[in-house]
Amino acid sequence: MTRRLTTKVSRWPATALFGLLLAFALVMPDTARADLGAAARSVPSAELVGKGRMTYLGFKVFDAELYAPGGSYRPSTPFALKLTYLRNFKGKDITSSSVKEIKRQGGVSKQQLDSWTKQMQSIFPNVSSGQSIIGVRTAKGSTIFYLGNRKLGSINDAAFTNKFFSIWLGNSTRNPQLRAKLVGGGS
Repeated sequence: MTRRLTTKVSRWPATALFGLLLAFALVMPDTARADLGAAARSVPSAELVGKGRMTYLGFKVFDAELYAPGGSYRPSTPFALKLTYLRNFKGKDITSSSVKEIKRQGGVSKQQLDSWTKQMQSIFPNVSSGQSIIGVRTAKGSTIFYLGNRKLGSINDAAFTNKFFSIWLGNSTRNPQLRAKLVGGGS
């Protein structure tokens, strides 16, 4: 009888623990849900579409995460691209790289590019390893930038929004492997 009682008692903690973990899993938010802070207001029901890491000559540059309503990316609807930097970067270098990639895509006048450059220079801060800049494509086609929960600024030009996000998400991106990881089966 002692042996039988011991077996039943020793199973009880495991059963109780399983039940507790199951209940905890049911009430916890979905891990694929957006960790976008204030940027989440512009992307309703944002869920992770895909993620990947950008490297350059073997150096880790940033981790990218794409969020969209219901986890389904469409370039013409709101979405958020979160870049978590894995190195320190100056804002002027982020701007310079962005301008270079926008210029590489073509179809932008010098005047338009100069205007966007000035706007990005006033928006992009220096970042430290571990900090995230989130770019949001709004329902109206403008772009809002956040550093964590702090709004950095916005560019209200649909052409800019298209060209800027095409750096990572466009068909002619320099890094198609990263694009595939971000958009998955999406556009």
